[in-house]
Amino acid sequence: MSHPAPPVYKTLEDAIGHTPLVRLQRLLGAAGAARGNVILGKLEGNNPAGSVKDRPAISMIKRAEERGDIRPGDTLIEATSGNTGIALAMAAAIRGYKMVLIMPEDLSIERAQTMKAFGAELILTPRSGGMEYARDLAEQMQKDGKGRVLDQFANADNPRVHFETTGPEIWADTAGRVTHFVSAMGTTGTITGVSRFLKQQNPAVRIVGAQPSEGSRIPGIRKWPEAYLPKIYDPANVDELVYVSQADAEEMARRMAREEGLFAGISAAGACWAALQLAQRLENATIVFIVCDRGDRYLSTGVFPA
Repeated sequence: MSHPAPPVYKTLEDAIGHTPLVRLQRLLGAAGAARGNVILGKLEGNNPAGSVKDRPAISMIKRAEERGDIRPGDTLIEATSGNTGIALAMAAAIRGYKMVLIMPEDLSIERAQTMKAFGAELILTPRSGGMEYARDLAEQMQKDGKGRVLDQFANADNPRVHFETTGPEIWADTAGRVTHFVSAMGTTGTITGVSRFLKQQNPAVRIVGAQPSEGSRIPGIRKWPEAYLPKIYDPANVDELVYVSQADAEEMARRMAREEGLFAGISAAGACWAALQLAQRLENATIVFIVCDRGDRYLSTGVFPA
């Protein structure tokens, strides 16, 4: 008697991506809706480790394995502002690596605790040094033979995974109707990869990057000094920059939760704010923005009411 083949069970890696695209119902307002505009948020907080960074984390490790650059049991090192570190800690746990994460000390306690929960070692650097100091320390540790830096800022496997997955998902879920894509800019991997794909499908799609205004500190969004500009970034992939203040991003995070039931992080709120600014001057636009993580990662910051 023959038996049917056993089912092929999915792993946690298989749950990365294919995130929902949802329409904002109230924030756009009557005026924006009357002009025929639609704003859609891509819920990257639905990934297993809770952010858009799950995609490049697993991509960078798997591609490095395929090239023979690393093998299970090795120590990986990365400077991170939080989400990439959490995603890499998860990916390292899945695939059997030791993970050392270097993070400025002023970032939220939830992020640090989550990284440790996945088994990562955490090194905190002075707030005054910012991410630049953390990146320099990671490179020095690699030179000292303490592990391998994946380097999300220069690693082509970061934007590559967004070209292969995030961009195609947006194109398919909007049936090719997307006219504008908005993303917060940190490592620039998301905006670079998605831009390449969408413009390949339709060169008329406008790519808009959200950056912090002068003096604003928004987790996950950076305006890098020239010497630290991510090597994966190509200005040709971004058509327009919108500058978001810390106050506007934080207020938008609260409004997203109260008015849309969308509990998201501050960088996601910055992208939402930028999308709403676009909608004020456009007609018949389909605007997609990245909801890069969830709001529960920011409860200790005081942004949300206690």
